[in-house]
Parts: sequence; structure tokens; C-alpha cells
Amino acid sequence: MTDDLPGQHIARRPLHFIWIIDVSSSMEGDKIGQLNFAIRESIPAMQDVAKDNVGAEMLLRAVTFSSGAQWHVAQATPVDQFSWTDVTAAGVTDLGHALRLVTEQLKIPPMSSRALQPVLVLISDGYPTDDYQGPLKQLLDEPWGKKAVRLAIAVGDDADLDVLQRFIGHPEIKPMVAKNSATLVKFIRWASTAVVKSVSQPVSRPTGRQDDQPQVPVPAPPPPHGDPDVW
Repeated sequence: MTDDLPGQHIARRPLHFIWIIDVSSSMEGDKIGQLNFAIRESIPAMQDVAKDNVGAEMLLRAVTFSSGAQWHVAQATPVDQFSWTDVTAAGVTDLGHALRLVTEQLKIPPMSSRALQPVLVLISDGYPTDDYQGPLKQLLDEPWGKKAVRLAIAVGDDADLDVLQRFIGHPEIKPMVAKNSATLVKFIRWASTAVVKSVSQPVSRPTGRQDDQPQVPVPAPPPPHGDPDVW
């Protein structure tokens, strides 16, 4: 006998959030330091978002790419258990390798068919040095890759905005350009909180749509910081 009331327990739907981070040599110095700071600073805010959306289970991971790519946080980790270990920068910019790693994790399995839209955030300050077009097509050929909310942050003026726009794949969503450390922190926090909140709230939304448009409205990013460029 149980005294549980109908609806007392909510079946939580997983929401996978994946950072895709350029750690090539051009990110050395202040760029990589501010990126590490921004991600660490965003975690408590992400935890607050998760507390306000009990129907979603927020799971975080991170992949880094330079000369090759690897999972920096390989296990899909609940946000309340997540901690950030700083990354360092060296090597070239093998974006294609990183996209292949992400694509493997968006297949069913290991992804659940009842998940909420994944959120993929690409951060880069340069041009890919490997073939990224084939791996990007493979990512978009996967149902969860196609339906993911894909965002991109350019660090400085040298990033290939055309590549970042192709990753986003939506004409109304543009790459965010962080020309200084304050703006980078602001954009990372926004992607970690406002976008995740928008995705996690419609927990009753069906998962069977096959179109390539976002299923939830993506809020407008904050305006760039007015401080002078510091990179």
C-alpha cells in the first residue's frame, strides 16, 4: 500500500548540454583563462535553472579540440554534481574530429528517444584545420543532431564566422562575437542559462518532430559589452 498521490512523481526527461571548445594554440593566454572562468562561473546559475525545472534532468559534458579532439568531460553528468577542470591551449583546430565525437553521443542509443532537445555550444577563435564539412553533415543527419539547439561563440575577430553559421544551421540565429573577456563571460553565461531554461521548460513537448527548426524559441543574446577590445 502506498499513499503516493497521482502525479506526485514526475518522470524527468534528460536535457543534454555539450560544450564544444577550441583549445588550439591561438586560445592561449587571456582567452583560455577567461573561458575557464566563465564556465566555472556559469555552473551555479545552471544549477538554479535546473532547480526551477523539475521535469528536466540537465546533463553536462564537454569536448575539446586542437590537434585531434577528446572528451574533457566524457560522462553525461547531472548539473548538481558537475565541476569544471580548467583546460589549456596548444595545437591546431581539428573541429571535424570534435563533431564526430559529439555525433556518436547523439545516436539512439546512447541518447534516449524521450529526451529534450540537446544544446550544443561551439566556441572557437580560428579556422578549422581538418575536414569539418563531412562530420558536420553526419551530425545533422542524426535526428538529435538536427533537432539540437546549436549555438556558436566566436572569440575575437579571427574566427571563421561562415563555419560557425553552418554549424548553427538556422538563418535567424547568428554567431555571437566576443571581442573582449567581459563579453565572452556574458555570452557563455547566457548560453548556459537563458537557452537551457527555454529548452527545459516545455517538458511536455513531443520529441518526434523531424524539421530542422528549433522546437523552442531561442531568446535573444545579450548585447556585446561596450568595453574596448582586450584580446
